[in-house]
Amino acid sequence: MSEAVKKLKDLTLEELWELFPIVLVPHCSCWKEWADDEIKQLQIILTEICPIINHIGSTAISTIQAKPIIDILVEVSTRLDWNKLRDVMESSGYICMSVSGTRMSFNKGYTPSGYADKVFHIHIHPIGDNDEIFFRDFLVNHPDTAKEYEALKLSLLPKFKHNRDGYTEAKTEFIERIVSKRNGGRALVS
Repeated sequence: MSEAVKKLKDLTLEELWELFPIVLVPHCSCWKEWADDEIKQLQIILTEICPIINHIGSTAISTIQAKPIIDILVEVSTRLDWNKLRDVMESSGYICMSVSGTRMSFNKGYTPSGYADKVFHIHIHPIGDNDEIFFRDFLVNHPDTAKEYEALKLSLLPKFKHNRDGYTEAKTEFIERIVSKRNGGRALVS
């Protein structure tokens, strides 16, 4: 573990939220290129497991503001050795942020002095656990709904700028409403 990662892991949640506030910015055309480049790197790192990798999140929706953080979904077989997968990701410079059941998340681009130029959140799920793709595609194909989502995010920013969990939770009902269209009325996004 690098010294920078150790310093970050020593911070409290409140200190992390202060150091890494939520910021929304207009869409940047470079985000697709950054996502494509990171996906290529992940395909190399994870070549043995043949993952399905997609750019998700608001940076994948060109009509709305977003946190300048590239979200990437990596779908993998549940038969994998998840500890080995975690080791591979961490040895490749990603910080493991959470492990729960059959999901893991990793970050890259966080430094003890704040955000790096490029920041990534890598979400690892079992194959088929991909409501984020439906949500992304729905917003791309329904610009009015995308603008509703953007308005919601902007309205939440003043209250939750330094509370990422509260911000995420406050968006959940909206996201579940959209995702439920895929699943006959029941949402699977967590």
